[in-house]
Amino acid sequence: MQLYNTLSAEERAQLIDEAGKQRLTLSFYAYAKIEDPKKFRDDLFIEWNKLDALGRTYVAKEGINAQMSVPAENFEAFRETLEAYDFMKGIRLNVAVEHDDHSFLKLTVKVRDKIVADGLNDETFDVTNIGVHLKAKEFNQILEDPNTIVVDFRNHYESEIGHFKGAITPDVETFRESLPIINEQLKDFKEDKNLVMYCTGGIRCEKASAYFKHQGFKNVFQLEGGIINYAKQLKEEGLESKFIGKNFVFDHRLGERITDDIVSQCHQCGKPCDNHTNCLNDGCHLLFIQCDECKAAMENCCSTECLEITHLPLAEQVKLRRGKQVGNKVFRKGKSENLKFKHSGELSDKPLAVAEKTKDIRQKIKVKKVLLGKAEHYYVKAQVGLFVIENQELNVGDKILISGPTTGNQELVLEKMFVNGTENSVAKVGDKITFEVPFRVRLSDKLFKIIG
Repeated sequence: MQLYNTLSAEERAQLIDEAGKQRLTLSFYAYAKIEDPKKFRDDLFIEWNKLDALGRTYVAKEGINAQMSVPAENFEAFRETLEAYDFMKGIRLNVAVEHDDHSFLKLTVKVRDKIVADGLNDETFDVTNIGVHLKAKEFNQILEDPNTIVVDFRNHYESEIGHFKGAITPDVETFRESLPIINEQLKDFKEDKNLVMYCTGGIRCEKASAYFKHQGFKNVFQLEGGIINYAKQLKEEGLESKFIGKNFVFDHRLGERITDDIVSQCHQCGKPCDNHTNCLNDGCHLLFIQCDECKAAMENCCSTECLEITHLPLAEQVKLRRGKQVGNKVFRKGKSENLKFKHSGELSDKPLAVAEKTKDIRQKIKVKKVLLGKAEHYYVKAQVGLFVIENQELNVGDKILISGPTTGNQELVLEKMFVNGTENSVAKVGDKITFEVPFRVRLSDKLFKIIG
């Protein structure tokens, strides 16, 4: 009985590409009393593994919270695995606006104390006494009411790249921090104002709305299905978007565009930009906004210090991290003295730029191909890409495909390449190769050989 992943992320990515099937990115949650979360977790893992469902899910005695990537052809079968449980009959699945076949590359189902870390004692108030759910059209209407106060219950790095116009955007790193701050800030408006709240997919507002009703707020409302469902309804009903910018998401994409407005800046140079990245230095792993030019110049690093560390041999990098907490245990999401153009807290509704139209993010594979390796660097002035060969052999004359979420699918014939610094016609596993690329290459890009 398989209850854990047997493939690495790289191996899974290769299988997904070779299969050439469309995948859907989706999320859902449900509050319910689960007597045995461990058994519930194991049962879900077994059923989802059969369907090639990937993603990150938390289960607890209070319910389930999931973000998933599911083959489109298995969507209904996946729904059936949920509706086998009474509390998930008719559950709303928030399907993403944009899809990336690599949004999740592992299936992780974890048992937690809570499905959202809110810091609340659920025994002290009625968690089922929630606010009124509003659909997109109703949400737009109540925002026009001068008696409305709208609050963003996401964190600073989420609201910075996109938010509802006029929203209060707390300068917090966690959901639990925002609850007492907003309660204090709005304490004089409990009786006469509409407290309207929103988050990514709705789960944080389920708990927050009940908490604020318990605190004495009389008119509490929440966006049904969060920003994800709001964006879907905008398209289906042709509504005006009161949200501007991007919606931050917790998968490989790190964001999906709702409107073409760019409301944030590259944290390094100040250029209008709303693309998040993680510092390449594993001892830092800072989450920050970085434009393509800074990404190329800084090699995906947040500072010159981190850049220098990534150039050290791996053994020396590991030695520097020894005895220290690293990675997710220490990094502050978007808070560092190195980020000169970071904004959080009270945010402007004024767009700084309009986003360029990008190719369809869905990887609709129409040709047979094999994964060769991945991008390591792009030299902007020379228009040269650096790649590492991790699988099979590459020859001059081969037809290749460079593919990524922003780059799209770009095909070309390899006419000349340098292998480990010397011009050569053949590259093998382990080789570093460079060749001219007439478009920008990004670190998320993969290199394929077209074989049919």
